[in-house]
Amino acid sequence: MLSRLSRPQALAVCALPVVALLATAAFAPLPFSVAQPGMTANVLGRNQGTPVITVSGAETRRTSGQLRMTTIEATGPDAEVRLGDVADSWFRTDRAVLPRDSVYPSGDTVKEIERHNEAQMRQSQDAATQAALKYLGLGAGEVKVTLKLADVGGPSAGLLFSLGIVDKLDGDGSGGDLTGGRVIAGTGTIDAAGKVGAVGGVALKTQAARRDGATVFLVPKAECADAEAELPKGLRLVPVTTLKGAVDSLVALEKGKGSVPSC
Repeated sequence: MLSRLSRPQALAVCALPVVALLATAAFAPLPFSVAQPGMTANVLGRNQGTPVITVSGAETRRTSGQLRMTTIEATGPDAEVRLGDVADSWFRTDRAVLPRDSVYPSGDTVKEIERHNEAQMRQSQDAATQAALKYLGLGAGEVKVTLKLADVGGPSAGLLFSLGIVDKLDGDGSGGDLTGGRVIAGTGTIDAAGKVGAVGGVALKTQAARRDGATVFLVPKAECADAEAELPKGLRLVPVTTLKGAVDSLVALEKGKGSVPSC
């Protein structure tokens, strides 16, 4: 049949399956999530009218400045992401295209994912409290810390929770604030021993931090390269590996003395 067609006609016939395939791909859901800079919250202040950090059993300080935890906002696990969404986001610095399985556990329902994220947040809060009290030499039996942060799940606020507890109880250790009156932002998991772990989406979190007024961003050292990729102007990166290292860096910044690591 093709031999009876002219060359343009034959090419048109052969192109039809390709066109059909491209059309299907353009409208078919793809296994990706699209992420963008999310909300930030000052752990030294209030979130939705409720103090983020409440301490009983010890005297707390009046603080200045801010310690802002950062988030990314991703399309939901049941959202349909299509080729056009991916193509549009691929070339934008304020968007990231991520495999859906790297954002949400494969096969879980929306409710299961929400419960998983809430459990991770609770574990992160417990570890953050233990790390902060251990750093300060205080026992959990003497001091009770309650952490509340609505509409946020996962473990990536751990470092900022610990720093907030330290600032409220001890500041810089000599009467000043850890923040030095600045807006400090950051991200990172933390374990009970005070070790800081990597998280995801740091290039988007730096944008959220700068948007909300931060001039310093604490980043897990292993993710320096990712943080530098789309670093907003006016935002200084400070790599950290431990809670003690983070505190030491903030005190050095506040006092203008000592070395502050950089990426």
